[in-house]
Amino acid sequence: MIMSRHHEIRQRKRAISIALFIGVLMLIAKIGAYFLTSSAAILSDALESVVHIFATSIAFYSIIVSSRPPDRNHPYGHGKVEFFSAGLEGMLIIIAAFVIIFEAIRGIIVGRELTNLDWGMYIIAGASVVNLFLGLYLIRTGKKTGSITLIADGKHVLTDFYTSGGVIVGLLIVYFTGLEFLDPLVAIAVALNILYSGGKLIRQSVGGLMNESDTALLTEVVNRLNEHQQDSWIDVHQLRSWSSGDKHYIDFHLTMPYYWDVQTSHDEQLKVVDSLKDLMNGKAEVLIHIDPCNPVCCKICMMSDCHVRKEKFKGWKRWTVEHAVGPPGYKEY
Repeated sequence: MIMSRHHEIRQRKRAISIALFIGVLMLIAKIGAYFLTSSAAILSDALESVVHIFATSIAFYSIIVSSRPPDRNHPYGHGKVEFFSAGLEGMLIIIAAFVIIFEAIRGIIVGRELTNLDWGMYIIAGASVVNLFLGLYLIRTGKKTGSITLIADGKHVLTDFYTSGGVIVGLLIVYFTGLEFLDPLVAIAVALNILYSGGKLIRQSVGGLMNESDTALLTEVVNRLNEHQQDSWIDVHQLRSWSSGDKHYIDFHLTMPYYWDVQTSHDEQLKVVDSLKDLMNGKAEVLIHIDPCNPVCCKICMMSDCHVRKEKFKGWKRWTVEHAVGPPGYKEY
């Protein structure tokens, strides 16, 4: 069952609203845990939550903007703002990591007396469990509604869960050994993990803004073309795709018999377009450029009733992504 656009938007807004509300509660809990313990590791976890609230607020705005329909100034819609949001979230995560490292190093130099570590661990453990379920919910909803913003925010929340787990392990070691100098070292380890997560988000954002090819999407398209391939679909080449929000844009060249009239070629073209739109659950714009065949194509053309054949059929190979994204591949056969 294909979800309606209105229902998808409503689900996105509800999910990001829940994330923002829970994020505020988690921040309050972690700040309380820090004041109870004076732990640099717990402070690092709390700072990461501050970033999450800012990032979720930006995500909320981007979801509102991306849900607007295409207009005269934005004929392809407003979905690209989600990549910008994910990139900004990544930058905020990296800033938080450097702040955590700074505070941890200061803690090593100045020193801190840790107190009430048991209560601090209870609070962080409870918060981490909440974040686990929240992160999985956001990622699932993001994939269901095609929202990179929700997926990015969900991954950020899961990073927070892993961060809290690392903090708890570190504090347990400190609690049972009494080696308080390990506390800021745990905070630094947490920060390095956050840096990695933020870098991945920025990388994904830049790729989306620059219309980087999605190998998984191209593979799906080529597999569908192979599955539904007709004798008249002689060759596929110059395949390209890019995404904006939850919508995919696909275009390629399709070689067909040169002697067909416009109506026949158009009808066959619609079959291909409908098949690919069905593959993408209706969230695709497909543009096909029809190329006329030439005598070189005869050796790969499977049309047995062709009345203008110049060469014998020599065989057809299943299309691959490498073939489809390149120039006409007649010479490969």
